[in-house]
Amino acid sequence: MNLRLPAPAASVLRAIVTAAVLLSAWWAGIKLFGPPPFILPGPERVFAAILKNHVYLFDNALVTLQEILLGLFAGTVLGVSAALLVASSETMRRWLLPLLVLSQVLPVFAIAPLLVVWFGYGLASKIVMTTIIIFFPITSAFQDGLRRTDPGLLDLARLHGASRLQTLRLLKVPSALPSLASGLRVAIAAAPIGAVVGEWVGASSGLGYVMLNANARAQTDVLFAALLILGLVAAVLWFTLDAALARLIPWSDDRRPS
Repeated sequence: MNLRLPAPAASVLRAIVTAAVLLSAWWAGIKLFGPPPFILPGPERVFAAILKNHVYLFDNALVTLQEILLGLFAGTVLGVSAALLVASSETMRRWLLPLLVLSQVLPVFAIAPLLVVWFGYGLASKIVMTTIIIFFPITSAFQDGLRRTDPGLLDLARLHGASRLQTLRLLKVPSALPSLASGLRVAIAAAPIGAVVGEWVGASSGLGYVMLNANARAQTDVLFAALLILGLVAAVLWFTLDAALARLIPWSDDRRPS
């Protein structure tokens, strides 16, 4: 009997197997080459650091998670709005497209200190940084999906006297949702980068702050513990979003059985 797992479950299973292989390779490398713990601690040291500092790490992980989610929400709202404006007319496209490109030309590390100066050391600067990083992938993907709506359907809508708003709501947006889903998958993977970069530049909490403190004190095991927790948070967010999109947009072209 051919047992086929649902796509989300298969993705999670592959991720677990991959993580197990990487941990095994890490452990084997430590046993084989024996690097000093302050350079590269073994998995057992890192897991011991997680158990010892679990409250400290959990509290800071919640801060980073909050920054990621708020930045993702703001970036999605702004990205979808910008894509709709760009797709609404050729004039808006000519005016807005250069600004969208400019937002990605500036390196995030260069503007991160300015964001701290403008928005302070709290959540705001990290949310803005996360928003900037994910804004363009969402805008670009959704705008491309709106632009690629089937011309035959658009001609049929004009033939039946559909208004521009009706065409957008009933044809263009549903057709572009798979593209938006792809942009969201990219965004959820990039969002933790924005939050951590903001914390590195200036913060009093968060996993990025934990990493900086651990690095300054040569606590490499704590640094790796924060990295593992950040990776786990990012993976859970990605798989949760992926499963939600598979249910909400079942006609998405990139959903294929595993």
